[in-house]
Amino acid sequence: MFREGRRGNRLRPFCEKAGVNPGGWSRLLERALTDFGAEESFTRAAQRVKEHYGIEVSASAIRGVTYKHARKIQEVEPARRPAANTIVTEVDGSMIPLMKPGENKDHRKDKSVFWSEVRLCCARGHDEATRIYGATLGSLENISLLWRQTAEWAGLHPKSNVHGIGDGAPWILEKFNQNFGTQGRYLIDFYHVSEYVGAAAAPVAGAKRATAWMAKQKQRLLEGAAKKVLRALEGHREPLGHVETPVQDAHRYIQQRLEHLHYHKALKVGLPIGSGEVESGHRHVIQQRLKLAGAWWKVTNAQPMIALRVARANNCWSAYWSTN
Repeated sequence: MFREGRRGNRLRPFCEKAGVNPGGWSRLLERALTDFGAEESFTRAAQRVKEHYGIEVSASAIRGVTYKHARKIQEVEPARRPAANTIVTEVDGSMIPLMKPGENKDHRKDKSVFWSEVRLCCARGHDEATRIYGATLGSLENISLLWRQTAEWAGLHPKSNVHGIGDGAPWILEKFNQNFGTQGRYLIDFYHVSEYVGAAAAPVAGAKRATAWMAKQKQRLLEGAAKKVLRALEGHREPLGHVETPVQDAHRYIQQRLEHLHYHKALKVGLPIGSGEVESGHRHVIQQRLKLAGAWWKVTNAQPMIALRVARANNCWSAYWSTN
């Protein structure tokens, strides 16, 4: 490798052998820096680089390398899986801390901090143990398109049955119907419904009988008898003007979602009735890195870091470094 200097071209055999420009980083070192930066704070990543490799690299340098590859790795798609007869898919949102730098010279003085929702979806074939993820800080249309794409990567085809699970947020139901409405059914997370019923237990049955009453209603839900739960709540709904209305809330929630409470049918064919897969995904894919104590992210950096975390969860890491 030749590099022009004040005294003419210089031959740099080490740089050529290592595949690095003078004053730059080798490919292997960039991979290691990105690996550490994807998992821990950049300050802690710098400490680990020194601990494992015996070299000092600043936190700001690791930040720059990590963001560079985070922006590029989102172009790598996960390997498409074989067609699946049944697709299990979930979507949910969680909050991460963001910040907008101030306009003064010291951006920290008048910065604004706020929380924003990351929407995460996952999908897998019914017989698959691992999931494919997608995540975005974007609009509902962004997550809708990504949800469909994630299901296709997981093996969705025109004859697949789609089993969707999640809470009863109207936007989730709407996007599920848009993407998969003709191919499957959406099921409200059983534990989410149970929270509403549990809040109504003491007002309906009294403190001493609340546990037994709750167990009976949960069994009715599991047996496909949600209308019996409604009747058990019916005569105990709070009148207008009450500040707290747990019975009314539970009654309204269940009544508006009767078509999405088919737990007995899901259990009969071995399909999950809880949205634990996407909730655990939020913890280990998104929050483990983007909700570190004291960390606030610029919007321009948060989405690439989310993409990097998703790519690692989708096993795109090795493919990226072997081709880029």
